[in-house]
Amino acid sequence: MAIGLEEKYPDKEILEIRFTDLWKWIQALEGFDDDPQKSNEKILEAIQMAWLSERD
Repeated sequence: MAIGLEEKYPDKEILEIRFTDLWKWIQALEGFDDDPQKSNEKILEAIQMAWLSERD
């Protein structure tokens, strides 16, 4: 997911993204097939940190 987000949104300030936006962007990624209702703040934060790590 982190790679997909970086490819699609390379100019976004990762730490300034609202989790509601991140949640929508993840669902829109090609190949996303998980239940979006299982998402929570802890999961979104982990994805956000993985994305940040991918950028570095």
